[in-house]
Amino acid sequence: MGKLDGKVAIVTGASRGIGKAVAQLFAAEGAKVACAARTLGEGEHILEGSLITTVAEIEKAGGTALAVQTDVSKDESCASLVEATRQQFGPVDVLVNNAALNYFIPTKDYPVRRWLRAFAVNVHGPFMMSQKVLPDMVERGSGAIVNVSSSAAIGPGHGPYTRSGGGGTMYGTTKAALERFSQGLAEEVYQYGISVTCLSPSQVVPTPGTVYHKLVSDLDDPRGEPPRMMARAILLLATEPLDKVTGRVTYSQAILKEFGWIDEGRGPGIDSPGSGYSQR
Repeated sequence: MGKLDGKVAIVTGASRGIGKAVAQLFAAEGAKVACAARTLGEGEHILEGSLITTVAEIEKAGGTALAVQTDVSKDESCASLVEATRQQFGPVDVLVNNAALNYFIPTKDYPVRRWLRAFAVNVHGPFMMSQKVLPDMVERGSGAIVNVSSSAAIGPGHGPYTRSGGGGTMYGTTKAALERFSQGLAEEVYQYGISVTCLSPSQVVPTPGTVYHKLVSDLDDPRGEPPRMMARAILLLATEPLDKVTGRVTYSQAILKEFGWIDEGRGPGIDSPGSGYSQR
């Protein structure tokens, strides 16, 4: 039996990278998965990957999935995604807010429209998606929301400084906001039996996006951790009992090691401190 047999899940940002790996693992564990992203078909984005490809690979492996082209920065698009999922599969049990947008631009040069767009995807999107699925979860007295953060949420601390920061201030700011939102929402919905957690990769995950931004050399870069590591950690957070996980802000290898899913790990939460919210 799979850990998600009979469950309905939505995974945003499922056209490639971490989101695709999560959708594939969830389907292999028995969930019916609504895969959401802006890229429906191959060639519609500069990066390789699409919803059609993700769903085709899931179905080829014997799983059940649905492709729903979605812009999580827009309330009506989030509502359409959740409604399409309900019509096809039924009420939503698990939501993974993975979609994210990033531009590596110093704050002094940041175009305001891009700054606002990034906040709309990275912060407002998880809020709107969570709000749309909560009625299903509240009605049944169970459910899980997993938000995907980043080690960029760990601030540089006070000066003096030896480097410029690399243009990552916006992304780190949105992810720090997401971590605070996750713990606040976890407290609000605890009474309904719903868990809310927030997870970052312990190491850079080689994906088409991180290769494009030159954070890793290629998809096989040994300095990183494979997307499946994050997928397994998200599965853990989505399936462990409420009181064991809700409100956690944690890291993939740290949580997998804590629960005995891996023997050894590295990164924040193991050999270095995580963000402030991960320590509460």
